[in-house]
Amino acid sequence: MLPEFLPGRCARLLAVRHAPAPGVALRGAVLCFVPFAEEMNKSRRMLTLAARRLAADGWGVLIVDPHGTGDSGGDFVDARWEIWQDDYAACARWLQARHPGRLVLWGVRTGALLAAELAGSAALAVDTLLYWQPVTVGDLALTQFLRLRLAAGLMDGSKETAAGLRERLNAGESLEIAGYELHPALAAALERSRLLPPPAGVPVLWLELVSEAGRAPGAVAQKLLTGWRKDGHELRCETVVGDSFWATQEIAVVPALVEATAAMLAGVALPAGAGA
Repeated sequence: MLPEFLPGRCARLLAVRHAPAPGVALRGAVLCFVPFAEEMNKSRRMLTLAARRLAADGWGVLIVDPHGTGDSGGDFVDARWEIWQDDYAACARWLQARHPGRLVLWGVRTGALLAAELAGSAALAVDTLLYWQPVTVGDLALTQFLRLRLAAGLMDGSKETAAGLRERLNAGESLEIAGYELHPALAAALERSRLLPPPAGVPVLWLELVSEAGRAPGAVAQKLLTGWRKDGHELRCETVVGDSFWATQEIAVVPALVEATAAMLAGVALPAGAGA
């Protein structure tokens, strides 16, 4: 595990790189697109466990604190969707230069929205998209985030509403929510984002957590996946029993999700000429 300070569009970024295990055939690079706000903090343990497991299989993995979050430069109020996109693209190129081979964009929750947009741009040549419980509609993620403020307000008798908070954002006001100062520009970008279909020829590996064995992914995910399959996209979707670690009160881990991820990526072909 190697901490790295990388140049970002507006400030330096803290990233943690997990280098491929010695003597293992190099598979390529995996760039993690982390969840939004507090979900990122709740997910750190799981991301680290997965990164270590993938590195043991020959992947170079990079987990970045986006601009305005964690130990990267800037404050959360400075964060913008387009800054994150530019920074992730630069981080992907940096990672590939050190771990050449396949490029996998690993989107976790809202991170999948950013990964999908970047994969569909001309900025990178992406080989595979890996999603953990992806958010498919950014508007719903914004609503869930605003509810954190509403829930806190119930304790002090506040009579705020989700509609009222959105009106204030639309009027250009930043809002403090669960310790994060949300800028209206970032809120608007999240609100209008959608999980875009993959580019032609780029397979999607999709993992969903469920409460019990045998349960299918949620209805929204199933509808989206069905549409993508009809359009000829290559998809693999699996469910894993486990807690919603990004939202639990205490830090939770789901080892089965880590192993399922490693198994899925084991099916990604080695780059030509790769060897131990």
